[in-house]
Amino acid sequence: MTEGGKTGPLAGLTVIEMAGIGPVPLAGLILSELGAEVIRVERLNAGIPFLPTPPEFDLDRHGRGVLEIDLKRPEAIELLLRLIGKADILVEGYRPGVMERLGLGPDITFARNPGLIYGRMTGFGQDGPLAARAGHDLTYLAYSGVLHAIGPRDGKPVPPLNLAADYGGGTMFLLLGVLAALFERQKSGKGQVVDAAMVEGASMLAAPFFAFLAAGFWKDRRGVNLLDSGAPFYDTYQTEDGRHVAVACLEPQFFAEFARLLPLEERFAAAQYDRRLWDDMRAAIAARIGERTRDEWATLFEGTDACVAPVLSLEEAPNHPHNRARGTHRQAGTLVRPAPAPRFSRTPAQLSEPGGGRADPAELLARFGIDKSDTEALLMSGVVGNKLTAPIR
Repeated sequence: MTEGGKTGPLAGLTVIEMAGIGPVPLAGLILSELGAEVIRVERLNAGIPFLPTPPEFDLDRHGRGVLEIDLKRPEAIELLLRLIGKADILVEGYRPGVMERLGLGPDITFARNPGLIYGRMTGFGQDGPLAARAGHDLTYLAYSGVLHAIGPRDGKPVPPLNLAADYGGGTMFLLLGVLAALFERQKSGKGQVVDAAMVEGASMLAAPFFAFLAAGFWKDRRGVNLLDSGAPFYDTYQTEDGRHVAVACLEPQFFAEFARLLPLEERFAAAQYDRRLWDDMRAAIAARIGERTRDEWATLFEGTDACVAPVLSLEEAPNHPHNRARGTHRQAGTLVRPAPAPRFSRTPAQLSEPGGGRADPAELLARFGIDKSDTEALLMSGVVGNKLTAPIR
């Protein structure tokens, strides 16, 4: 199939994304912006989505061709198998067994395409006692041990948005898995299944903390350790205007700079790691920071290695001078969003722009060798929806 004019390090790669929410769509967006041709397969007449996002803000669809098909029809499954037969990667986030019941499990797809990389994204994995259970990011974090470690010393565990399990332990490990399998295919010529479970990905992200715990550097309680707000020099503090700054001066040289500029009493400045002083040190830092506004502290610490930063809101972050200079955020129509990452010196990623027209279904399916007459028959029979979203670049 053709590349469709896309650029990026994955140009020429073809991906079938089975529609869902959460980690798989973000994987589809990232693969698309890195240059892959991603076709998102949605159920025809699926009803109102969980989050009815306006098209210009719907990153679950940007950058892809969106194909609506009736998955209850045998003709639709045969169509999908024809597409899969010419794809490099398939990613799906259904519960275990759903793809098999549809007639799209690995055994059938590998018979059509032995080199297919079959990426499976679930909360608990393809087997095990919890495999069939429903869950969300918070569920998987709870089972990983990570959630227990996040929150104040005297409070309850705090949900860290849905970044750690859904997108960190899910999206990123799915991407790592399918690209690693793609590399291995260069040697073997064979595809394989990638079983990405969010519990396991979140657990792997926490691997250093398991090592700290085993070595005695970490206590299995919230808010009493070096990196969980237990240390007064690694925490957030409220400023005079009710906003916050983040203090993260772990190393002695950075703490010394912080103590000098704050300023902090010498008895604290000279005893950074004396835990007996931490409660008093925290109170002293909090009192001092409460005397000025967030932006006054940002100005004071700007250009220093004290590791103090203003806590910016999502609306503020794109306008910070460093983020503006680097182009960390980009304007995509009316949507301000993070730019594709990481960056490549020769084959830059391409931001998916909202907008674009509707594509003739024949135009998309022709890329897979499906002729116009076959497409018209699929449309007439209701196997394929009569509206197909063009790839949005």
